Formats: sequence, structure tokens, C-alpha cells
Amino acid sequence: MDAPVSAAGESLDRLLAAELDGLRRTGTYKRFNTLCSPQGPVVEMAGRGQVLVLSSNNYLGLAARPEVIEAGVEGLRRYGAGTASVRFICGTFQPHHELERALADLAGTEAALTYVSCWNANEAVVPSLTDEGTVILSDELNHASLIDAIRLARPARKLVYAHSSMDELREGLRSCERGQRKLVVTDGVFSMEGDLARLPDILELAREHDAVVIVDDSHGTGVMGKTGRGVAEHFGVVGEVDVITSTLGKALGGAAGGYVAGSEEVCDLLAQRSRPQLFSNALPPTVACSALEAVRILRREPELVARLRAVTASFRARLRELGFAPLDGEAAIIPIIVGETSFAIRVSELLLEQGVFVTGFGYPVVPEGRARVRVQMSAALEDAHLDRALEAFGRVGRELGLI
Repeated sequence: MDAPVSAAGESLDRLLAAELDGLRRTGTYKRFNTLCSPQGPVVEMAGRGQVLVLSSNNYLGLAARPEVIEAGVEGLRRYGAGTASVRFICGTFQPHHELERALADLAGTEAALTYVSCWNANEAVVPSLTDEGTVILSDELNHASLIDAIRLARPARKLVYAHSSMDELREGLRSCERGQRKLVVTDGVFSMEGDLARLPDILELAREHDAVVIVDDSHGTGVMGKTGRGVAEHFGVVGEVDVITSTLGKALGGAAGGYVAGSEEVCDLLAQRSRPQLFSNALPPTVACSALEAVRILRREPELVARLRAVTASFRARLRELGFAPLDGEAAIIPIIVGETSFAIRVSELLLEQGVFVTGFGYPVVPEGRARVRVQMSAALEDAHLDRALEAFGRVGRELGLI
């Protein structure tokens, strides 16, 4: 017999049910699709058959790459399914050390430290580097994980500057008191806009005002720069960023995990003090092994990055030829602003009916009235895939009056 639900629990359920009904009425309720095959350019989707994917972070097509899979399987056989506790209690597995050395080399830093997600990495580094007198300066379009990390840090002062406004950042830095620790926190690639942080300008201002720069390069790692080392390589400033956080869950195989790359002192302090490191299991060894192989593939096959850049430029240009107005950008993200949240979801639903999986985003992920369909490209996409996708975009765009 099921245990009875408390009166308070029943009241909460009724309130939540009403809220969910409201989402359904306004057309903003999110429905989750089930995949029955590995992530790739084409997947098997429950109830829909074969679907072309243009909404994945699998930028280099490594999620189902045989070498990446085999490295993970071998890691599972050799080291087991998990770490069973945190690293200082149960020990660190050899793949963690190997992966962290490879990630530090990729980022151009002295050291790196892995976490179970980049969300954890951000929530580790920002509070750990914040003392009672710290001022944090944050771009207004930073990822939610950075926003939450800053809230957890509880700095003496938080300044949010308008997106990529170097004038506001400069004024914010000037307003800091002498001797205060200053952290400038920014995305490298802004995930909803597809544009890049003005990293050379940020670094110059930081040097002028003795500030530390923290860059979340989750959508830049494996994507930006000639060899995929990220936005720092793109701008020719590898080794000049104080702290880089990034993910293993996008271009680098897509399994899970994140990391912080910085000086030996930063990473050692995080190992000693950061709560996500001290109170959460380490990255599963199988993920560390597969991610390490993904990094090795990236380093030896920079042509994957070149292919990604080519298909992104081609698809953006051909969308414009159809009559769409995608936002400009140099990353592998192509946003198309359509207006209201319910309309963006409707666009994505009609595209899925055409066999193309693209996600619509609206408030609160993006501002009201700026809902969008976000296309994400992959080096694994072939020309035939692009042709098929553009046919679907053309049909849906004409049906809805977008073009």
C-alpha cells in the first residue's frame, strides 16, 4: 500500500500542476525526445524514426567515434564504473592525471583539474577565488552556471556590465578600491548569441587594473582557433588568460565532465578547498579515458576544426539565401531570432515533423521577444545533410511566414 501524501504535499502538487498547465496553454511547455541510437548527424528518435540533428553540442562528431568509445570501454574494464568517493578519500585514478595534463596543454596553462561537469567547475572556481573584499565583474549574457557561481561566491560587490561593453567594464574596474581583488568573468563563446567575448580588450583592461580574467570556454574548446584550442587561440592569446573553465561534454566527446585550467597554485587551491571537489565523486574513470582520447584526436586531426568552420559558414550563407536572418558569429552556433517563445517552439516542432531536430529557446533563457531557433553545426555533417536541412527550413519558413 502506498504511503499517504501529506496535506502540504497535496497542496504543493496542486500549485505545481496549475503552473504546468499554464506552460501547456501558452505553448512553452518543453517536451523531451528520446533517442535510441548514439548521438550523431542522424539519430533514431522514438516515434519518429531517423532524424537529422542540428541541435547537438557534438561539434566535432566525436561522441560516437570508435576510438573514443573503445577508450571508454577499456577504461570501464580496467578501472570500473566509478570512483566510489571523492579523490582525497578514495584516491585518484591514473586517467585523471593523464587527462588533466592533456587539458592543461590544450589550454596553455600550467595545470588543470577535472570535475563532473563544467557547472561544477564554475561553482568551484569562482567562490574559491573570492574573498570578503572581492569585486566580480560579469558580462550580462554569461551562462547560468557562471551567474549561479557568482551568487554562491557572495562577493563584496558584483558589477554586471552590458554585453561586451568595454566602456562599462572599464568604468567598473575604475570604481574598485585600491587593493581589492577583481575578477572579470565572461563566456568565451556566448551560447545563445554565438558571438565571442572581446578577449584581447578584456585582457588589456585587466592588466591595466590588476584584475584576474576567468573565461568559460565551453562552446569554444574544440571549435575556435586553427587547432581548436579555443577563443584564446582564435585571438592569439594562448597562455595569457588567468583561468579557463570548459567542458568535456561538447566537442570533446560529449560524455560529461568539466575542468578548470590555470596556474599550479589555482588548481592546488581548488583541490584543497573547492566544495564540488571535496564533497562530490570524481569524474568516472571511463569518462576520463574517453575524453582523453577525444583530446588526442583533436590534437592530431585539426582538419576536423577546419571542416566544422566550413560547414558552419556554408549553412549560415545558405540560410540567408533562403531569406532567413541568422545572427552573425564566428562560432558553430547559428541563432535565428523569431520573436515569442511559443512561436520558437512551434518552429522547432514543425522542423521536427520534417525530420530535422532543432531546439527553440525562449524566456527565461533569452529575453522576452527574443526567442530563437538555435542551429548548432558539426564537423560530421555531410553536404547531403545540409541540403536536407535547408529544404526543411525553406518549407517551414514559408509556411510560417518567416521568409
